[in-house]
Amino acid sequence: MEKVYGGIEAGGTKFVCIIATGPDDLRAEIVFPTTTPDETIKQAVGFFNSYSGTDPLAAVGVASFGPLNLDSNSPEYGYITKTPKSGWENTDILGMVKSALGLPVAIDTDVNGAALAEYLWGVGKGIDNLVYITVGTGIGGGGMVNGELIHGLVHPEMGHVRVPHDREKDPFEGCCPYHGDCLEGLASGKAVVEKETSGFVKIFADAHSDKILGATIYGPSACELIHEICVAMRAGFSACELSQVIHAHPTLSEAVREAAESVAGKAIHIL
Repeated sequence: MEKVYGGIEAGGTKFVCIIATGPDDLRAEIVFPTTTPDETIKQAVGFFNSYSGTDPLAAVGVASFGPLNLDSNSPEYGYITKTPKSGWENTDILGMVKSALGLPVAIDTDVNGAALAEYLWGVGKGIDNLVYITVGTGIGGGGMVNGELIHGLVHPEMGHVRVPHDREKDPFEGCCPYHGDCLEGLASGKAVVEKETSGFVKIFADAHSDKILGATIYGPSACELIHEICVAMRAGFSACELSQVIHAHPTLSEAVREAAESVAGKAIHIL
């Protein structure tokens, strides 16, 4: 009997849950926004409990945003600790999933999970030493040394390293609440948004069908934002449908979502 596993990518913006035997045999998948811990984890657990395949789930792996307590000897092992994600500080994500499912559950950071996947099935296959870097709301990294994931007293905070910063050329103080102008404070999605506040996005839609007809975009990363509009038009999206697409927060791409919302007069703010 082939073993079937559940996977949770717990992100600060959205959760992705899958049921699979491996990357080439995906049995089921669901994506939903990250809200409160109770509501979000309940939805993840419900997804796994609704699985009706002939082979039962053998175990579940969780790759989560953090910081995480990964000290297996700690009473708070598997907790999300002092996270800036509102409402998630000191959440026992491992314990909540494990007690609800009654299955073996393993947990690691989202970036270590990605590094492990690349090592087993992706571009890192056959390479014993690698680093996986992600740039989004923050900057993080997962690493493999001699075929083993890097762990220590805490997990590596690769985004919080100091980098040369010429304040005459770039007076931006950085947005990291702990270090100011560390790598994450200067180059993360949040930093880009805080540094670049000028510009605008305006979407034009048919008054009757709401289908997107075009857009005017001015400001930083305009080409990337135009690309999203073009894809949406090619797919036949309405402005309402585009406004319901999940965009990473905080990023400039949110301006597209909010411009789509503004068609119906629902925008929160527009960059």
